[in-house]
Amino acid sequence: MKNIRNFCIIAHIDHGKSTLADRLLQQTGTVADRDMQNQLLDNMDLERERGITIKSHAIQMHYMYEGEDYTLNLIDTPGHVDFSYEVSRSIAACEGALLIVDASQGIEAQTISNLYLALEHDLEIIPVLNKIDLPGAMPEEVSDQIIELIGCDVEDIIHASGKEGLGIDDILKAIVKKVPAPKGDPNAPLQAMIFDSVFNSFRGIEVIFRIFNGKIAKGDKIKFVNTGKTYDADEIGVLKLLQEPQKEMSAGNVGYLISGIKVAKEVKVGDTITHAANPTKETIKGFEDVKPMVFAGIYPVETSEYEELRASMEKLQLNDASLVWEPETSAALGFGFRCGFLGMLHMEIVQERLEREFDMTVITTVPSVQFRAIKSDGSVQLINAPSEMPDPTKISYIEEPYIRAQIITKADFIGPVISLCIDKRGEIKNQVYLTSNRVELTFELPLAEIVFDFFDKLKTISKGYASLDYELIEPKTSKMVKLDIMLNGEPVDALSAVVHRDKAYEWGKRLCEKLRELLPRQMFEIAIQASIGSKIIARESVRAMRKNVLAKCYGGDISRKRKLLEKQKKGKKRMRQVGNVEIPQDAFMAVLKLD
Repeated sequence: MKNIRNFCIIAHIDHGKSTLADRLLQQTGTVADRDMQNQLLDNMDLERERGITIKSHAIQMHYMYEGEDYTLNLIDTPGHVDFSYEVSRSIAACEGALLIVDASQGIEAQTISNLYLALEHDLEIIPVLNKIDLPGAMPEEVSDQIIELIGCDVEDIIHASGKEGLGIDDILKAIVKKVPAPKGDPNAPLQAMIFDSVFNSFRGIEVIFRIFNGKIAKGDKIKFVNTGKTYDADEIGVLKLLQEPQKEMSAGNVGYLISGIKVAKEVKVGDTITHAANPTKETIKGFEDVKPMVFAGIYPVETSEYEELRASMEKLQLNDASLVWEPETSAALGFGFRCGFLGMLHMEIVQERLEREFDMTVITTVPSVQFRAIKSDGSVQLINAPSEMPDPTKISYIEEPYIRAQIITKADFIGPVISLCIDKRGEIKNQVYLTSNRVELTFELPLAEIVFDFFDKLKTISKGYASLDYELIEPKTSKMVKLDIMLNGEPVDALSAVVHRDKAYEWGKRLCEKLRELLPRQMFEIAIQASIGSKIIARESVRAMRKNVLAKCYGGDISRKRKLLEKQKKGKKRMRQVGNVEIPQDAFMAVLKLD
């Protein structure tokens, strides 16, 4: 056990985590040169297309140091704030972390938040200054930032370049020397934590775990503590580039387990695995439950595909433990699911994965956050969707979730960043200069305002320099109202939203204008109205397509033309009463992209 090292790689987006992991795999000979490709651990098409890491990936390497063979278990983690749950799970399975900082960008918001996550779990931090070969690199300046952040010495910071392969040996030596070997008793009852799982359509669910105490052997009868189910360990092994089956694994190691589990619900990330015959007394303190930030409805386009969508969601949830969902129905869209996501990027990725991996075409409704309505009788009702909003006369006040956002930016962009946050109903709480030209701004903002396009706007006004990290704080009382969209007097519940009263008029007006462009013209006029309660605040009309009934009137009296027009008008009126409006998929999507 003294020769095992478990470590993960943490950093901000694009600071070179996956590239550095590639070099470590090459240096230790884990991957043959012919199998090598860039971002080797990012094995999902989406990750390769977008160039981001979405899942954390575990892989085992062997490294010879001073004549001894060391086993290094590496977990590569995502950098985006929407996938921070993946990071927190990886950290729970490790004893050390490589903190990577881009020498040309310096320390950014995610660097700090992931570092705090690691420090909470008492991990040994090894600072690495990456991309030192870039012309814009500022090694001295960024080294000072790192020293100020974690209080290490200049000699502790390893200079490296993932692209050129510089400093890779130093990193491997530092891991062996500094990261503590796992503690644990191989002779105690088995105690292992599930930190990830994958659905394999041939072999059932593959569970990825880290053993804290005890041993597990092939063919053992094991038990999952939370669900109370027992299974046979048909195959256990370590994760190299491909899975390598083993006869036995003991404390401190990371591996996979296949036991023919077919039902997705039976595997809970964070659960403890133990022996059925000799169970452990205490469960492992896993990681806190995920708190979804954004809620949206996901509905199948064809109502008949509802059960299929449910099965797909269960399989996806195995691979992405931060996805939370429950069934719901909607008058316009039929049966579907109310899903909780960690952010807009997460929502986009989930939707794409459903389409690619499971061939499901889905409609997503307007994202919203969870409000709390305190009624006149003192009871509290949670509002996840606009349709759940109680009657305004019965509500005494509504609380909405607030976040504390840390924004790190260059000093030149302070003005625009502050005005963006104030425009989003935020208030500034703190302003700290990290260096002469980098500022950390702290804001308290309503979560509902940053759900849509806040991050994109922040990146635009700061030319890509600002970075954002946020956490939930206590909710605050706000004037929220339900904005309904009506087509020909019929409310469309999939388009309604809960908005702040001050912004309701502007939101309703923009939404009506957008819908007018997107709804196809019918044989009758369509009235698009935005209303709060019974008060109409905005209206647009889609004109009817009409036949020229006057074509046959040549000259003659005006009353003949009037008679034909009146007759047409009556027909259109009757059509409008019986005609119903089909809403195209683009209209639902347009609401998400209101600028």
